[in-house]
Amino acid sequence: MDADLLGHPYMRRVIDLGHDDEGPVVATLVSRRAETPSRRAVLYVHGFVDYFFQTHLADFYVERGWDFYALDLRKYGRSLLPHQTPNFCRSLEEYHPELDEAARIIREEDGHDTLLVNAHSTGGLIIPLWVHARRDRDLVDGMFLNSPFFDFNAGWFVRRPLVTMVGRTGRGRPYGVVPMGLSKVYGMSLHAEHRGEWLYDLTWKPLGGFPVRAGWVNAIHLAQRQLRAGLDIRVPILVACSTVSGRYTQWSEAAHAGDAVLDVAHIARWSHRLGRHVTLVRIEGGRHDLVLSREPARGRTFSELDRWLSGYFPAPPAPPAETASTPVPAAPADPG
Repeated sequence: MDADLLGHPYMRRVIDLGHDDEGPVVATLVSRRAETPSRRAVLYVHGFVDYFFQTHLADFYVERGWDFYALDLRKYGRSLLPHQTPNFCRSLEEYHPELDEAARIIREEDGHDTLLVNAHSTGGLIIPLWVHARRDRDLVDGMFLNSPFFDFNAGWFVRRPLVTMVGRTGRGRPYGVVPMGLSKVYGMSLHAEHRGEWLYDLTWKPLGGFPVRAGWVNAIHLAQRQLRAGLDIRVPILVACSTVSGRYTQWSEAAHAGDAVLDVAHIARWSHRLGRHVTLVRIEGGRHDLVLSREPARGRTFSELDRWLSGYFPAPPAPPAETASTPVPAAPADPG
């Protein structure tokens, strides 16, 4: 385990995942421990064109006694190697090995009894399918999905016939680039060198994203179909998203107060397909990544998360304080 680029107290561990058709593959598990020993942990999983840099999210959990972990998936962020196609996969099941290993490390090596997964956007699609596939192994005790990617933000024709056609192309030409790139508006609303307040590595999270590949579209399409058909997740789930969406090709101040990436109506529509214990919260003024929203929406997000955690994962009772023993007064001497 080595020091992470975020500096103390963050550490990182590289997970060797062997080779694929492009060469060696790794994932990176970042960790930060709570001030007092904890048997509870949270694993954060990022979205598309993303990686872990949200240290204030870690602060939130650590302050409540949770050990914090974040996984940069293969071909993302810390795990992106020079020979690799950024953020590419042919199936979301490709991420299961690093998720399995992260859960093993957190539970078996680091000794945690409770594991919550906090996932954003595409991570919010990857994680439910993984938890569903591993539901009989009891790896996860709860999930918080921040603006999960349950459907493409487009009209019906693009979301259904066109995406299906692109997906078929992706089976034969997986690395083929398709014209479904990301607008720079969302990135501009975030980064401090543009119109936002956050600093992060633009080589790992560029404003306009990376080229979208047909194989990746097929992977997302098949995963979304499976989710919309219904999953059997047996742990409590909190789903949160903004109250409004927008599709922006040019800068608009409205991008500061809504989801500029996904259609929040899709998130609300499909959340109930996850399982039986789903709580849906809508955050007025929230961005696509709710924890990167402007205030007061950011504060509302953390307040709702805190309330949900308190209900399903109340803090364990503090050990009884040691008290100094009170000396027993000596019996009076017998005058006789």
